[in-house]
Amino acid sequence: MNIGILTGGGDCPGLNAVIRAVVRRALNYGYTCQGIRNGWKGLIEGLIEPLDLNSISGILHRGGTILGTSRTNPFKVQDGEQKLRENLEKFNIDVICAIGGEDTLGVAHKLSEKGIKVVGIPKTIDNDLNATDFTFGFDTAVNIAMEAIDRLHTTAESHNRVIVVEVMGRHAGWIALYAGLAGGADVILIPEKPFDLDEVANIIRKRHERGKNFSIVVVSEGAKIKTEDTVDKDGSLILSSLKKDEFGHVRLGGIGNVLAEEIEKRTGFETRATILGHIQRGGSPTAYDRVLGTRFGVAAVDLIKDGKFGRMVALRGNEIVDVPLKDAVGELKLVDLKLFEVAEVFFG
Repeated sequence: MNIGILTGGGDCPGLNAVIRAVVRRALNYGYTCQGIRNGWKGLIEGLIEPLDLNSISGILHRGGTILGTSRTNPFKVQDGEQKLRENLEKFNIDVICAIGGEDTLGVAHKLSEKGIKVVGIPKTIDNDLNATDFTFGFDTAVNIAMEAIDRLHTTAESHNRVIVVEVMGRHAGWIALYAGLAGGADVILIPEKPFDLDEVANIIRKRHERGKNFSIVVVSEGAKIKTEDTVDKDGSLILSSLKKDEFGHVRLGGIGNVLAEEIEKRTGFETRATILGHIQRGGSPTAYDRVLGTRFGVAAVDLIKDGKFGRMVALRGNEIVDVPLKDAVGELKLVDLKLFEVAEVFFG
């Protein structure tokens, strides 16, 4: 059995732990592994090289991915599927181990339906992939954001400022909610619940009235502002670009700056914005993400051994299970608003 391994979409801490685990488990079974560079793009272009023990030595603690990544959609590339199939045959790859989020695994699901052997491993720092309780990379991102919030508390208090912290989260507010709760944020804003600017200003104003001269506001990049024409709709997104990638996503960003300006205008309190951006993706993974990624990698090869293709490994409670790929990509896993209600207890 010859396994082709690829990582697609945004990078995140823990990817190398997964690659290492897949290769080690595969070698235990006498299988061989091929590293596909730059996600689906590498499979289309034939950027493929063998992976062995030397290839994965010393990578457990490293962030990013030794295989590289891209947001290439083979179904949007001319003759993409045909080239992909030709390279599978050329490099004698029997099965693809696809490590990624909704987009990468969405492609894997389509290929599986077309007869190509695929298994999936869930990856996204946003933790918004369905059918799994948690994805690796999320814990690291939350801890990075929490540490940033801890540091911003001291400078906010020193200068009597409101500081808005923008974190990742296109459609789901898991990072903002967890990091905000852990970091003691005074307001948390998430995509699942469009917010009113005046309500946010009132929370901060009341906090200052009781003697607290600084505030921390944590906001997901995909949080939506209610306006007069969107009060009964979904709110409006703040975009940094109208350009879309091959999966149809626009580039978000800038909600932090907009929010800071509006808070200062409404309250009169000096307000600054900090956008964490790709810092959340970088650096070494936490112990939790290293272990979860390792468990996922081992379990994925076990799926291959058992001939269970078209499926994805997942975490349910503390058990690693497997689910159909279609269950993972059908819809996003959004924040349970009951958990958000817990956070609201500490607003202001």
